[in-house]
Amino acid sequence: MKDESAQGRWERLSQRPLLALAVAFAVAYAVPIVDSDASRSLTTGCTVVEWVVWGAFAADYVVRLALVRDRPAFVRTHWLDLCAVILPILQPLRLLRLVSTLMLVGRRARMASQIRLTTYVAGAVVGLLMFGSLAVLSVERNSPNGNIKTLGDAVWWSFTTMTTVGYGDHAPTTGLGRVIAVGLMLSGIALLGVVTANIAAWFIARFEKDDVEERRQTAAIEALTDEVRALRAELAELSRVPQAVPGPTEPSQPV
Repeated sequence: MKDESAQGRWERLSQRPLLALAVAFAVAYAVPIVDSDASRSLTTGCTVVEWVVWGAFAADYVVRLALVRDRPAFVRTHWLDLCAVILPILQPLRLLRLVSTLMLVGRRARMASQIRLTTYVAGAVVGLLMFGSLAVLSVERNSPNGNIKTLGDAVWWSFTTMTTVGYGDHAPTTGLGRVIAVGLMLSGIALLGVVTANIAAWFIARFEKDDVEERRQTAAIEALTDEVRALRAELAELSRVPQAVPGPTEPSQPV
C-alpha cells in the first residue's frame, strides 16, 4: 500500500541519520559527567545537543504517525514511543531525556530489518552499561554518604547490577540512584532472558533442520526399498512363467 511504502522508505532513509544523532547524544550526555570541571558554555552546548536529538526522534515519531493509514492503531501499538516523546515535556529532567531518548533509539532500532537480534542485544548491553554508569555517577558523586565517586566505580557497579550479582561494595544511597539501580536490574534480567531465548531458538531450529533432513532420507530409503521389492516381485513372477520347449522333429516318410 502507498502509506506503508512511504513509511518504509522514511524508516530506511532516516535510520542512519538517527543513529548518528544517537551517538551525538551519547557524547553530549557523557562529557559534562566525565569532565566535572567543564565550562558553562560546554555544558550548555551539550544540553542543547541532547534536546535537539530528542526533538529529532520525536519528529521521527510524528512523521511515521502521519505516514500510516490507521493512526489510532499506530498509537496503540507504539504507546511506549509516545510516552518517551511526552515525558521530557512534562518534566524536563536530564535523566528523563536520557530514558526517553534510549527508549526511542531502542524502538527505532527494532524496526530496522537489517539489525539482527544479536547486534541489538550487544548494543543494548553496552548502552545500558555506559548510560547506567554515567547516570548513577551524576546523582551519586555529590551524595554525602555515597561511595560511587569515580567513573570506574560507576562502571563496576553497573556491571554487577546488570548481571544481578550485586557484591555490595558499591551501592547507591540516593532515591534517584536506587531508581536507576532498579532499572538496570530489570534490564539485565530482560536481556538475559532474550539471550537465553535466542540460544534456545537456535538449538530448536538446528534440531528441526536435522529432523527434517533425517525424515527426508528415511522417506528416500523407504521409496528405494519399495522399488527393490517391486523388482523382486517382477523377477519372481517371470521365473514362474513356463518356457515353451520345442518337440522332436519327426523323420520324413519315404514316398
